[in-house]
Amino acid sequence: MANKTAIVTGGGQGIGKCIVRELLYSDYNVVVAEKDTEAGLECEEEYSSIGNVKFISTDTSDETSVNNLIEKTLVITSRIDVLINNAAVVLFKPLELLSLDEWNTVIGVNLTGYFLCAKACVPHIRKQRGSILNISSTRAMMSERDTESYSASKGGVSALTHALAVSLGPEIRVNSISPGWIETGNWKKQSKRVDVIHSDEDRNQHPAGRVGIPGDVASAVLFLLDDKNSFITGQDFVIDGGMSRKMVYV
Repeated sequence: MANKTAIVTGGGQGIGKCIVRELLYSDYNVVVAEKDTEAGLECEEEYSSIGNVKFISTDTSDETSVNNLIEKTLVITSRIDVLINNAAVVLFKPLELLSLDEWNTVIGVNLTGYFLCAKACVPHIRKQRGSILNISSTRAMMSERDTESYSASKGGVSALTHALAVSLGPEIRVNSISPGWIETGNWKKQSKRVDVIHSDEDRNQHPAGRVGIPGDVASAVLFLLDDKNSFITGQDFVIDGGMSRKMVYV
């Protein structure tokens, strides 16, 4: 896999940053498509000793910016094998107070951005018979209060995933991962990084007995990218410590 290239959107911090690290350890060239310049540069600097990593400033909700990402990636590596659609924004706000602009911002990054990146990458990934992985969320299936824009966007990601799998197969496999509670406090950029201490209640409410970590998602990414698993496409993998299977009564 030494010559394979992966693009990870939102790869400067959080789950995306962990995915970047694990791909580098697996001998991928990795392009970090990140809107937050501080986070993107930190990630590139921190992981440059592991492998070939390059930060490219990208607004995934903007088609011109996405096309620029692809052009620069091809200059750097000459190929694209994998797209990890991960960039996302979260907004908790009561429906009556949620503006149309706010709604469109969330949908633009979390759903339209996935479409734009897939559309731009497909001709290049098809040549390599590669993969697209979309990071969705258990919020595609269940909700907390005041998460209409986020939940709707992730529901769209899950539907987009199986639609792409049908349209792009067999040359390209497309799957999604739906994380539950994944603690990313210590995976943020340095200026925002925090060490989070979880209570017994936090841990014990999960059938798995703990809160998730970004490595849980990154491990699933590597599994789905492995050519040995080439019969898996159009699927969504829930990684939530069993929470979405738990009946809760008040």
